[in-house]
Amino acid sequence: MSIRLTELSHGGGCGCKIAPGVLREILAQSPAATGFADLLVGTESSDDAAVYRLNDSQAIVATTDFFMPIVDDAFDFGRIAATNALSDIYAMGGKPLFALAIVGMPVNKLPTEVIRQILAGGESVCKTAGIPIAGGHSIDAPEPIYGLVGIGVVHPDKIKRNDRAQPGDALVLAKPLGIGVFADAMKKGKLGAEGYAQMLSSTTQLNTPGILLAELPEVHALTDVTGFGLLGHLLEITRGAGLGADIRFADLPVHPLALELAQAGFAPGASERNWASYGHEVRLPEGMAEWQRKLLCDPQTSGGLLVACEREAVPAVLAEMSREGFAQARVIGRLERGSGVKVSL
Repeated sequence: MSIRLTELSHGGGCGCKIAPGVLREILAQSPAATGFADLLVGTESSDDAAVYRLNDSQAIVATTDFFMPIVDDAFDFGRIAATNALSDIYAMGGKPLFALAIVGMPVNKLPTEVIRQILAGGESVCKTAGIPIAGGHSIDAPEPIYGLVGIGVVHPDKIKRNDRAQPGDALVLAKPLGIGVFADAMKKGKLGAEGYAQMLSSTTQLNTPGILLAELPEVHALTDVTGFGLLGHLLEITRGAGLGADIRFADLPVHPLALELAQAGFAPGASERNWASYGHEVRLPEGMAEWQRKLLCDPQTSGGLLVACEREAVPAVLAEMSREGFAQARVIGRLERGSGVKVSL
């Protein structure tokens, strides 16, 4: 009997994230991790990972990420979850060192071999990244959950935070949008083999350009686009820097089949939850279609890097992207004085 992993969970991939507005409310009363001089990045900036300085030339990057299945194939689920977890290391400009596995499985519903395939998928990604899975923790859970704790290293002077953008910076997006659209189509039985292949290729592509971008002082801010959608993670950049952003919809890279599916009305529920959380900070143009607005909020599982850099550095950034296999990277807009995000067609 074939087991559909997505039928065992109420959500999947980064669409499982708590909506950004709800998360801010939950964390509003949490104390900031102050008083630790060597804690270079903590909770104060909604950044991708914590960074702790060891000495003048080394800092530890630590992150954790896990979610429920976004696909039914066990090996593919493990690959996607591991790729997504390591992305936060790359988004800080760090190099991964090792990982720990986070495993929660309904052992009375899933055969041992299926669980083993999930772990094998994660192990294959870590092998590609050149790191070991050195341990972890597992529990018997009502829904399948898999992810990693990622540990990396970065030079303290080369950390790429998400709150250091400057006026006039160009915005570069490394991966096409549309993963949430794919996931919704698959859930409804409307995603064909070609769409699945586009989805899998994107979600299992490690964001390795982050290591190279750490070497460029002209790169001022860096993050990855995941569950809060493009607008949500861009707003984290603008809020942190006290700036506004201007992006053009026509310049956004989008997976070709995801574009067709979005126009046909496919969109996950998380798109609306995201918009409800931050839509008041976004200025949309007259004539923008509903599917276009939803695509701007589409939750990206293992999405691409979003870079804020000096305009003169754009060719170098795109060259690094291309060398690492991100030929679809595009300039999508710029940062300017003000607040929020303005979208044009």
